[in-house]
Amino acid sequence: MSTIQDGGTAASTSHRIRSVLAIRPFRRLWGVTYLCSVGDWLSLLALTGLVRQMLNESYQWQSFSLSLVVLTQLLPGILFAPLGGVLADRFDRRKIMVVCDVLRGGLFISIALVGTAWWLFVANFLVGCCAMLWIPAKDSAVPNLLRRPDQVETANQLGLVMTYGIAVISGAGLYAIISGIPGYLHVQSSDLEFRIATIAVMVNGALYLTAALLVATRIPELSGRITAVRRMRADGEAPGFFAMLRDGMRYAARTPLVRGLVIGMIGAFAAAGAVIGTAPLYSDSLLGGESAFGLLFVAVFTGLAIGMATAPRMARRLPHDRLFGVTIVVAGLSLVFVALAPHLWVALIAVAFVGASAGTAFLTGLTIVGAQVEDAMRGRTVALLQSLLKIVLGAAAAAAPLLVSLVQKRTITVFNHPMQVDGTRPVLFGAALIAVLLGMIAYRQMDNRRTEPLFSDLLSVLRGRAKRTTGVLIAVEGDTRQDTSVHAMRLAQALRENGRQVVLASDPDLDEQRLRNLLSTADLAGVRAHALVAAAVRADVVEREVRPALAEGLLVVMERYVDSPLAHFSAAGTVEPREMEGLVDWATGRLRPDVTVLLDRMPSEVRAAGGTLDTVEHHWRVQKLLTDMASADPERYVVVDADGPEDVVAERVRAAVVPLLARRAGMPPKPVAETS
Repeated sequence: MSTIQDGGTAASTSHRIRSVLAIRPFRRLWGVTYLCSVGDWLSLLALTGLVRQMLNESYQWQSFSLSLVVLTQLLPGILFAPLGGVLADRFDRRKIMVVCDVLRGGLFISIALVGTAWWLFVANFLVGCCAMLWIPAKDSAVPNLLRRPDQVETANQLGLVMTYGIAVISGAGLYAIISGIPGYLHVQSSDLEFRIATIAVMVNGALYLTAALLVATRIPELSGRITAVRRMRADGEAPGFFAMLRDGMRYAARTPLVRGLVIGMIGAFAAAGAVIGTAPLYSDSLLGGESAFGLLFVAVFTGLAIGMATAPRMARRLPHDRLFGVTIVVAGLSLVFVALAPHLWVALIAVAFVGASAGTAFLTGLTIVGAQVEDAMRGRTVALLQSLLKIVLGAAAAAAPLLVSLVQKRTITVFNHPMQVDGTRPVLFGAALIAVLLGMIAYRQMDNRRTEPLFSDLLSVLRGRAKRTTGVLIAVEGDTRQDTSVHAMRLAQALRENGRQVVLASDPDLDEQRLRNLLSTADLAGVRAHALVAAAVRADVVEREVRPALAEGLLVVMERYVDSPLAHFSAAGTVEPREMEGLVDWATGRLRPDVTVLLDRMPSEVRAAGGTLDTVEHHWRVQKLLTDMASADPERYVVVDADGPEDVVAERVRAAVVPLLARRAGMPPKPVAETS
């Protein structure tokens, strides 16, 4: 049985996670992400340990072992990320992922077999190149595996938790287990540590080869995308590599949403690089030493985790295109407090706010790319952000210590507490101003110029609840217009008898017919023309009737709101479901019902009423699509058996919906007379 969420908010976190993990292809890709992420973190530890053993005669080179490993992994991001984006948009993403994982596995095994430091660094550089080809292919494929665009955010959450949470612990634990083998076996040997480090590298290679096998054999859905580029390739008209790269840059420059995303990311990464570059010296300025540095490290990552966890809740009250710019501005303002903090505890709180804002902005940016950037450009957009991440972050982290060295240290007293002022303070303050400025520019670029003022949205966020707190939208969906029309009216009548104020919204299909008559286009050619007319009508009904009623706290019943037309147009086979979903989102302003009543009726009865064989087959496809929608989000749907007499079905609908509304209001339902 479904439960109605307050104010039409999204389902609980656990339900959203279950809904996404119920999708088998995504669940398998999530497992592959785990293997590859464990391999990434294990490689950092295993290669560092191995290079120390290879350079055990030079203490100076040993001290640079971690830096050299990290550098050879990050450098390919600057050089090869654009190439990865073009390949992800041009070729089969599954094949790209398989080839890259096979190459990564083979390179790690070769490191163990060759056993020289120079090949370790060369192979690690090549591994980084493969990663820059693998990441855009994987990230741009994720939205195509999901059932609905609103699942992209949850999928990104799961990916980040896996990459920066579960995989980190697993990789470190696996390395600890492998490196502890000598202690378990009580064995001593002069080259035993070298052999253990070699085993860790071999295990790392096996992880990537396993991931390649799983992608190749268990996730064929990654190859299910047919893009415009593929169609042009089939016709011999596909653009070349440099043409696609140029088109991607033009798309980013000309599209306000992507342009704002890029500008905001530059501000965020620049601020993050400044924080990384000044962190050790900043902790010294707080007179806390190494312990202060550890606490600041914990605070920022705690804030990141909190920001990523709360981002979906924030997005229910503030649209993604506004939330992204606002959170970057908040991160910049929080960084101002970090720069001015006179005491460690003030710095810890401010740093946690910086981390939370950065985590929210990062997840929001990924969601925007997955849900709002068209599939043909998604790979290049992901690659562009990957390049910015490494270039801006690395440049800022390298420049910050140089700027700090230009300022002399001095000690001042604030509230009887000594505070050391060095170059870290002005550098952090400058980074904060850059983040605030670029965050504001990003907001102006990305905001879709909605009529709702930003202040009203922010006020709803601070109140901790959505602006629509009492209005409830109930949609009645089904295969046939006759069923939905009758039972929407019967449900509205039953709810009025139960003492509720109910608005029965206009039937969009009837309004569509009137609009066709006005436009003299009764014989529209093609499904796309019908879909555009239907979208225009629904947009008018939503703005004219539904939203005002919800704002007044009324209960709105509407038939064939989104799911029924979406299923019918998709079942026609000439329009991609994702295209229809985007059109529906635009028409309704992403307004979704609090609960959807799905009338589950045997399509064979349509034929008995006069339908042809083709009509029956079409209705079977429609009913299956509707059932799939309900199974993907069970907490929002009430599925009612619509086979039987009209009065019996009406009572089933009433018995399913009225208790839900009563539980939402916290009162027992008022008895309604049985319908004979």
